[in-house]
Amino acid sequence: MNLTSVETTSMRNRVSDEEWKIRVDLAAAYRLVALYGWDDMIFTHISARLPGDEGHFLINPYGLMFEEMTASSLVKVDMNGDVVGENAYPVNPAGFTIHSAVHEVRHDAACVMHLHTAAGTAVATQEDGLLPLNQTALVIREQIAYHEYEGIALNHDERPRLQQDLGPDKKLMLLWNHGTLALGETIADTFLAMYFLERACEMQVASLAGNRKLHYPTDAVKNLTAQQGAHGLTGVSGLAWPALLRKLDRKMPGYAE
Repeated sequence: MNLTSVETTSMRNRVSDEEWKIRVDLAAAYRLVALYGWDDMIFTHISARLPGDEGHFLINPYGLMFEEMTASSLVKVDMNGDVVGENAYPVNPAGFTIHSAVHEVRHDAACVMHLHTAAGTAVATQEDGLLPLNQTALVIREQIAYHEYEGIALNHDERPRLQQDLGPDKKLMLLWNHGTLALGETIADTFLAMYFLERACEMQVASLAGNRKLHYPTDAVKNLTAQQGAHGLTGVSGLAWPALLRKLDRKMPGYAE
């Protein structure tokens, strides 16, 4: 397939208003990932569940950079990985495996984000995982699940093990030797959860690189901050997301096409 240019037919008048809103927010999330430098060329994925009982979700077309993503270019797939409707682009099979595993069992996951950042993968390679070194880590640390690396995620047999490791209520995951994963009830919630995880990983890498003795908070403070973080980031994401969209409109417009 020749992907030397991006050719997309507008979906604005071909889908419901509800689906279009999800498409716009998801395209924005892709471009924000690029804006924050979290992208890995055409690899890694963000998916969003569509309303209804069909089990359809949107995911990135394989071959587009995150900075190129638009609401109309996103691909609709079913739980078997089959493309629904017409689309000029394929879907990364490894991306489908991971995201379908989460969407299949976590019906609270309206959005799932998976990244391969240097800092996130570095922490996912450190035996102790995310350490309780700073406020950001303490807020989210108890919400993190861990999943063993099994090779490139092409084998659907891995899905039950990923589902079991994620469990019924964790919102974040470190994929050992692989990267980071976040899910949320909205695209905004998911992006902010990933922001906190990636920020905590960056802080950990910087702290360990200082080659100095580290100061840890007390167990009482660890528990208190974990309880404070357990209330979730939903209220904060409602404030942060409009601001992020305004930033995106200034820096990287065109996602709502």
